[in-house]
Amino acid sequence: MAEELIESETVTFRDVISNAIRYWEPRRILFNAVLVLVVVLAFVGEWPDAKQAVTFESLLSLFILAVLANVAYCAAYLPDIAFQYSSMRAAWIEWRFLLLAVGILFAAVLTYFFALAIARPWVD
Repeated sequence: MAEELIESETVTFRDVISNAIRYWEPRRILFNAVLVLVVVLAFVGEWPDAKQAVTFESLLSLFILAVLANVAYCAAYLPDIAFQYSSMRAAWIEWRFLLLAVGILFAAVLTYFFALAIARPWVD
């Protein structure tokens, strides 16, 4: 059925949304796993000094940042839906993994710097 939707001239909003959800939501697990790994590596890299940064407040900060990262992950739906309605739908579906890769890399870099700021707040 997915091949039929790719080749079809007209797709419904429901088809596009369903396709986007089927693609992006399973990959959210990978996205979050990468970000958790980055945070763990940042703290391990600063250990034992980072031990004093592990507080209830820093854990709350990490939770807030994790929620914001997942909200930002939803931004991928905007170009995905737009491209699925374009004449480049078939090519987009084949190459949209690049948006995922760039998004994960960008989020990983931001996460690294935020994690370092939390792990070593005493550094000027």
